[in-house]
Amino acid sequence: MLLPTALGILVVIAKLMQDRGEVKPDFDPLRLRVGAALMLMLAYGASVGGLLTPVGSPPNLIGRGLIEEATGERISFAQWMAAAAPLCLGMFLILALVMFLLNRPEVRRIEGVEEYIREQKAEHGKMSRAEVNTLVAFGTTVVLWLTPAVASLVAGTDSEVYAFLDDRLDEGIVAVLGASLLFILPTNWKERKATLTWTDAAKIDWGTILLFGTGIIFGALLAETGLAETIGNAASDSLGITSIVAITAFSTLLAILISETTSNTASAAVVVPIVIPLCTAMGLDPFVPALAATFAASFGFMLPVSTPQNAIVYGSGAVPIIRMIRTGLVFDILGAALIIALLPLMVGLVGIGG
Repeated sequence: MLLPTALGILVVIAKLMQDRGEVKPDFDPLRLRVGAALMLMLAYGASVGGLLTPVGSPPNLIGRGLIEEATGERISFAQWMAAAAPLCLGMFLILALVMFLLNRPEVRRIEGVEEYIREQKAEHGKMSRAEVNTLVAFGTTVVLWLTPAVASLVAGTDSEVYAFLDDRLDEGIVAVLGASLLFILPTNWKERKATLTWTDAAKIDWGTILLFGTGIIFGALLAETGLAETIGNAASDSLGITSIVAITAFSTLLAILISETTSNTASAAVVVPIVIPLCTAMGLDPFVPALAATFAASFGFMLPVSTPQNAIVYGSGAVPIIRMIRTGLVFDILGAALIIALLPLMVGLVGIGG
């Protein structure tokens, strides 16, 4: 969604440099160093921002499902956000600071961006009825997701109100309800035309949705057949891992490594089912290592195949592959260190896990 805006900003920067005589009139805006930084920040920011909620990315859904199945403890929407927020904030600060050190911008101040944004806003016009309906459906979904958490803060987790809401406002049910509103809210009542039609819904990537479920089934089968326990015992014996810190570091690095060579969804589906029995074999609580692997699955920053976000910005032509690898390697290391250092603390403060 934001790629066209970012490309438009690059055109404004290139025009500014042309007016100053710093580049030739036929200069390609995609060759700007700041362009690479802007595109990479767009991709990395989307990956990091997806960690903030349980439904923000496919690895979150898979990892959360596997952790809840293995530990029997439910992670609420608010608990997830409370644990993930410091990680997201810390990583955003690291991204902003380091990104421009590795890709120093050609200009310090951009003139004309505000005018460009105003022109785009004027061209877009007022919000359409379909846009308003979508905002209503999205707002309703978020409010219902957070209602049990608000009830727990006001009445406590032992109250009947919280138990009632928590049992009935399951995230999956709320998501289906919010999506259903799009089939009900009309854009043209006379023509009985709704915001979303099944013709539009049929274009949804249903294969990806099936992949989510497949990841959870894959993890369950690993546990039921005993393969995951075998892998866990073998890894424990060969690697000599004996502490919760070591297994958290191992799961984080393994998830990032696999995410670089495959998709972040596949990384979560493979690593989390291995980490849980490994912890069980060692007599350790699997909550923190499994959650660390879930978060780390979204931290594949080096290659276009790591995440769809990386692939999209690489396809823009503004990011050379060498620059993506160099920048991504730095953020892989910094992201892993942040997860290993901060996640156990946040899980303890939030009060989830064993």
